[in-house]
This record gives sequence, structure tokens and C-alpha cells, in this order.
Amino acid sequence: MLKTPLIYVRPNPKEHGMKNQIEGVLRDNQKVVLVEDLISTGGSALKAVTAIRKAGGKVDHCLSIFSYGFAKAIEQFENEGCQLHHLLNFKALILLAREHKSVSNEQFSLLQSWHDDPFNWGNKNGFADKPD
Repeated sequence: MLKTPLIYVRPNPKEHGMKNQIEGVLRDNQKVVLVEDLISTGGSALKAVTAIRKAGGKVDHCLSIFSYGFAKAIEQFENEGCQLHHLLNFKALILLAREHKSVSNEQFSLLQSWHDDPFNWGNKNGFADKPD
């Protein structure tokens, strides 16, 4: 197939056996492209970037299938010197949904407002956690 090496990065090192966080062969200064299914805040992907770099790998790019495109994630990747690429992002998805009439203009606006402030949107729109 591609004849390209593959490594797997766990969120945390194993607690038993070799206690590896990275499985597979990673050579010093070996270039790595991190592939993720989803980027939201970027926390787990950046944790993997840190682990790969600590093990001697060189990660300058991360590719995701989908990204919410949150400013927080974009900023964090820039700060770490890792370019973020995606196949599809939230803005493109909702534009396609509106174009194909899968969402109304009102729903589109609601989705945009959520994306503009996702971490406070619930509280601002009456979805605050209620005590039991």
C-alpha cells in the first residue's frame, strides 16, 4: 500500500507493561503528520503532538476529517507551531446544509450563533445547568 510507517499515540502512557504512550517505531527527527477524526478544542491532538515531539518526532501538521474551527483550537495550534488542516469544517457544513435546504435560514442563524460562542451559548440561551 503506502509503505509509510504508522505510530499510534495513546492519550496517556499505559500503566502496565512497557508503559508506552506511543506504539510503533518513531525515529529521532522523523517527520510525522498527525491524523485526527475530529478537532474541537484541540486538546487531545495537541497532547499527541507534545508526546511525539518529546519522543523525538517532528510534527508540523495535523489533519482532521472534521474541525469545528473554534478560535481557541486554531490559536493553540498556531502557538505550538503546528498547522491545522481539515477535510470539512463546521462553517462549510452549515453552508452546505442551508444550500441544500436541510436547515432553514433561522436554523442556520442559530447554528452560526452557537459557533460564534460555543462555550457560553447554552447559558445565554436558557440551557444553563439546573441544580438537582
